[in-house]
Parts: sequence; C-alpha cells; structure tokens
Amino acid sequence: MSTPQRVIYGPSAIATPANAITVLRICFAPVLVVMVLSSPTSIVPFWLWSGLAISDSADGYIARRQGVTRSGAFLDPLADKILVFAAFGALFIMHRIDGLPVLIMGLREVAVSVYRTQVLAAGRSLPARIPGKLKMLVQILVIGFALIPSVGRHDRSLVDLGAWIGVVLALVSAVQYFLDSKSIKA
Repeated sequence: MSTPQRVIYGPSAIATPANAITVLRICFAPVLVVMVLSSPTSIVPFWLWSGLAISDSADGYIARRQGVTRSGAFLDPLADKILVFAAFGALFIMHRIDGLPVLIMGLREVAVSVYRTQVLAAGRSLPARIPGKLKMLVQILVIGFALIPSVGRHDRSLVDLGAWIGVVLALVSAVQYFLDSKSIKA
C-alpha cells in the first residue's frame, strides 16, 4: 500500500525541504572539486559524489510528495549541471577524462538551456525525456567510475568510452528538445 501524497507547498514556494537539499548540493560542488584535486588517490571524493547523486533522487522524491515548485524546477537541473561539470572539470585537470567529450556536452548544455529559456518565454515547456535522463545517468556513472582511484588513474579508456556515450545521448536529447518544441503549440 502506497503512502498518499500530501501537498504541502504550492508552485510558488521557495523555502522547501527539497529546495534546501538542492541548494546544499550546489554548495558541495566546490568541496567536491577541492577534494578531487587535493586527494587524487583517496576514495573520499567517490563517496561524496555518490552521496550527491543519491541526494538528487532524494530532493525529487521529497518534491513530488510535498509539492513541486517553480523554483525547484529551475534549481534542480541547475544543481545537476553545476555538479556534473564541476566534477568533469576537476577530472579533466587530473587527466582522468578526455576534454573533447566534456566540451561537447558542456556546449550542448549551454545551447539547450538557452533554447529552453526561449521556449519557456514563449509560454511553452519542454519536459525532460528519456534520452536526457539517460544522459544524466551516464554522466553520473562516468564521474563515479572516474573517481574510483584505481580505475580513474589507470583505465581511462572505459571512462572516455562512457563520456562518448554521454555525448551521443546529449546530442540525441538536444535534437529531441528541438523536435518537441516544434510540435508544441503556444
């Protein structure tokens, strides 16, 4: 038997438990970068990354139970992007991932964010679709794999392969957003 949903916060709420978790995730991005750069042989950055990945699910779960907000709909994907690209940047500096797939994924994020903003300004929305969710999952897994000291330092080929899979999913999801926006009427 499932627990009934109890909406506590309306769409305009800002100070919610889900948003607090999201803001904490953003605050931990620089901590993660410092840990990766200063402790390249430690497993601690991997565990921090794992906790941050799990907290992404936690804030979504809480938001769905207590009420999805416009601020949360903006902050959660922002936190994802900040964390993913902070981690990718630190991993690139440490020579644990190739820069080209990270650059392509980063440019895709900028382009899609600008495009989604324009679509939203026109009064339409573009919900996340399966390719975008898979892209995020692959990025989380690639970063986690690269943060395992014995793997990240010695077997970059698997990390780079995963990053290129992330690129393919990123491009597919970008095309999907474009096609979706063309089929949505204002």
